[in-house]
Amino acid sequence: MIAATRRNSPGADRRGAGHASCHHGEILQGVFLDAAGRRCAGLVTLPMSGPGSGAEFTRRPGTPPERLTVRPADRTKAARAAVLAIEECALRRGEPPCGGELRISGDIPVGLGMGSSTSDVIAVVRAVADSYGIRLPAAAVARLAVRAELACDPLMLDARPVLFAQREGRVLEVLGHRLPSLVVVGCALGGGAPVDTLSLPAREYDDHDVRAFERLRVLLRRAVTTGDAALLGRVATASARRGQRLLRHPEFDALVGIARRLGAVGVQIAHSGAVAGLLLDPSAPGLHHRVRGCLRALEGEGIPATRTFTTFPTTKESPSGPAHRGGHRPTGPDTPRRPARVSAL
Repeated sequence: MIAATRRNSPGADRRGAGHASCHHGEILQGVFLDAAGRRCAGLVTLPMSGPGSGAEFTRRPGTPPERLTVRPADRTKAARAAVLAIEECALRRGEPPCGGELRISGDIPVGLGMGSSTSDVIAVVRAVADSYGIRLPAAAVARLAVRAELACDPLMLDARPVLFAQREGRVLEVLGHRLPSLVVVGCALGGGAPVDTLSLPAREYDDHDVRAFERLRVLLRRAVTTGDAALLGRVATASARRGQRLLRHPEFDALVGIARRLGAVGVQIAHSGAVAGLLLDPSAPGLHHRVRGCLRALEGEGIPATRTFTTFPTTKESPSGPAHRGGHRPTGPDTPRRPARVSAL
């Protein structure tokens, strides 16, 4: 009761907490047409529970906004997100912006294309909002994230499968209720070295490319709607193959070969990093045998295995503090036809 009184009393320091998950690269990424027929960069990410970013923000009412300390101090995108979120939440509350202390923690590998910076940014926005007792809608979180880092992943939507315009922070299409059930045997290409996406040459897409991406979009929509893991694997592999025109991972052909030999439905690769995955249908016979075979084959090719996980998490966790509990939760996918007890490694 004393804590609640302190939280709500005028001039008192107010603390908020936020959390955001990561993803495991993309299932599909390219250039698509929006509802107005305009070309728009877009992506569909592969959600992964487990690693994530956490943030705690203690705001100090009455202090100037520039008195904001951030730890670790090198999280510049997260710091920008905090400033923007304070402005947004203060305006919604009819209060002047103020300073405070922000602490960020997390266990997402950096530079592998798993959305580490977006995860930090969303956790920070949620922590600031929580300190104001506000639950910001996903669209507002996306808008702030794009302003903070110029482009962002759709982690504010949790596990919902959407085609997302990462440079505009908007949903181009909700593809369905949930992804088909998959087991993903994760690995890191290029020895796990971070990919400097800014050093890659800019890719120009013509009408032929856009038509190809739109066909993949239609197929992915069908895969999600019908729960067709094999069709999703085909789309992910085709998208990954197109991505190799820029990334040129030398292990790509070996990865596709492992998938073919061991009955995986396809492969997926982060288009802005080195993380990749072999996609398996958990309802197919011999799942554990195939998972072990994938791990042995990766080792034989010198490709480091990282984490084996599923797209049907059995637990849900609140992404942030009290103001957010009950919201922003991942959609709970159906149990697969033949339950697979494969824990994250």
